Amino acid sequence: LIHGLPISSYRYLIVIDDIWKSSAWKTIKHALIENKCGSRIITTTRNLDIAKQIGGVYVLKPLTLAHSRKLFCKRIFGTEDKCPPNQLAEVSHNIIKRCGGVPLAIMTIASMLASKKGNDWSKVYQAMGSGLQDSPDVKDMRRILSVSYYDLPPHLKTCLLSISLYPEDYKILARDLIWRWIGEGFVREEHGKSLYEIGEDYFSELINKSLIQPADITNDKASACRVHDMVLDLITSLSREENFLTYIGGQQPVSAPSKVCRLSVQSLNEGNVKQMATMSVSHLRSLSVFEQDISLLPALSSFSLMRALDLSYCSTVDNRHAKVICNMFHLRHLWLCKTNITQIPDEIGNLQFLQVLDVSETKIQVLPAPFVQLTQLVYLHIGISTSLPEGMGNLKSLQELKDIYVTSPSMLHGLSKLTELRNLCIRVYEWNDDYKELFRRCLSNLVNLKTIKITGVHRSIDYGVDNLSSELQQLQCIHLTDSINFNMPRWISSLSNLSTLLIQHLETLREEDLQVLGNMPSLRDLDIWVVKTTYRRQRMVINSSYPFQCLARLKIGSSIMELKFAQGAMQRLETLEVILSVQRTWDQFGDLDFGLENLSSLKQVYVGRWYDVSWSKPEPEEAGDAIWQAVHVNPNKPTLEFVMFKL
Repeated sequence: LIHGLPISSYRYLIVIDDIWKSSAWKTIKHALIENKCGSRIITTTRNLDIAKQIGGVYVLKPLTLAHSRKLFCKRIFGTEDKCPPNQLAEVSHNIIKRCGGVPLAIMTIASMLASKKGNDWSKVYQAMGSGLQDSPDVKDMRRILSVSYYDLPPHLKTCLLSISLYPEDYKILARDLIWRWIGEGFVREEHGKSLYEIGEDYFSELINKSLIQPADITNDKASACRVHDMVLDLITSLSREENFLTYIGGQQPVSAPSKVCRLSVQSLNEGNVKQMATMSVSHLRSLSVFEQDISLLPALSSFSLMRALDLSYCSTVDNRHAKVICNMFHLRHLWLCKTNITQIPDEIGNLQFLQVLDVSETKIQVLPAPFVQLTQLVYLHIGISTSLPEGMGNLKSLQELKDIYVTSPSMLHGLSKLTELRNLCIRVYEWNDDYKELFRRCLSNLVNLKTIKITGVHRSIDYGVDNLSSELQQLQCIHLTDSINFNMPRWISSLSNLSTLLIQHLETLREEDLQVLGNMPSLRDLDIWVVKTTYRRQRMVINSSYPFQCLARLKIGSSIMELKFAQGAMQRLETLEVILSVQRTWDQFGDLDFGLENLSSLKQVYVGRWYDVSWSKPEPEEAGDAIWQAVHVNPNKPTLEFVMFKL
């Protein structure tokens, strides 16, 4: 990688994070060029001997006791100014000292104590052992983290250990992880909740306990996570001790047990292959491969007891492997996205226990007729070029169905039978008016639906205010994309739980549309792209008559920004994104006054603007100044970001 950088004649700054071995530094060092341009290299490591070998050592100091206390209190009480009650003052002081000023230790222990009664704090303190106050040794850190691990209920311990299958610094998508838990049987059924909702609760609990770190946060909800190196070190060690999971090809070499239950292949080389040759894989229950080439693995036919198989992005997986996989009778979880499989054999009907299947981004054109016999499926993700056979209504256990191409009225009839669906993502082929009533009937049956994403709906799906409102009260998210001549459906105004709405290619934005949107009681995130403008001479003014009582994020794209915010409008709006043509907006209204100063809770403003090459007025700088002035006047002092595009 470094050899490919044009650094020979440039002054450069390179940061290399988390070096584990001196041999790694020697390799990196030889690739770096001393070009006498004042370049700098910064490295990080947890090994002091390696740091000394590199030179210029800076030992990161732990937090002071005062800063440790602030972090501890903020995690437990929500503010650093609040202190534990008097009866817990001494034990909390001792716990903080025992964390040795290490932020991860403080956050993890504080997250656990937040749900504990006061008389349990002393037990936690005793369980922490000698702690880190004298020396932040890896073993002591592991001991502190293990206190939080052993405090987990059994099902969360299992879910946390399963995360050790991912490589270091890997961003783990919440959806993939939760369906993995479901497929492996780690998620326990609860009355009134879907398996995925229960899995979401597990995911949130692990975040709240600071054992995984949230990532990609939208509307206060993380759609991904990462694992701190020290936590990964702990759960990898525990997985190995309990023979829960074995990994091959990670940064740290490990000795593998002779009998393996779950295997994560993170990279493959000659040494790894020799190591695998010593393993007994006849009892293997789970296999995850993060390497594109699986040719060095044992034959898939030797994994007869497999329950979970993830070969995503393995480019060498083809139809021969598909034939073998379809005879793994115990499979519950099968992930084959972005492989080179082009055909699924009829033997897919053998997988009667299969619950989770992903064959997206493959060249599979049609699934065979026996596929509809997989009545245990709860999750199915296929590609938009993949057709389902007749009889999809048999898959009555499905809770999530993604990227289905609706090509006939009979498919809508089949969809209407899948009454357990929570999440549905479909694309409609050549929409015509005959679909409108069929689509209404279909939706009216899907009473458990929480998220629906529809691509290719043309004209209108407006069934009036009252139609569908009673059947779709669970609905929380609607995405309508790639539509033509689309008008705002009035029935969405009565969806009391709808919090997210995206509409692309809305034909026009009218005052009656604002009335519909403004009266939605739970709407927090609104994203609208308007195709046509009305060429009115005055902007539509959003005031308190359009309540928008929960709206926190608004994104609006149009060639002309036709809205203006009056005082008292959208009182909870924190993020505003406007995509517009500055020139056309200026030509129509003579200014760029959107009333941004009246949005009292605004924190962030993002303006994406495009302009014609034949620019008249205002100049780009003037346009930026006009918007900046309005933002500057806002008493909340929101941030402002510009992006400019030329047409």
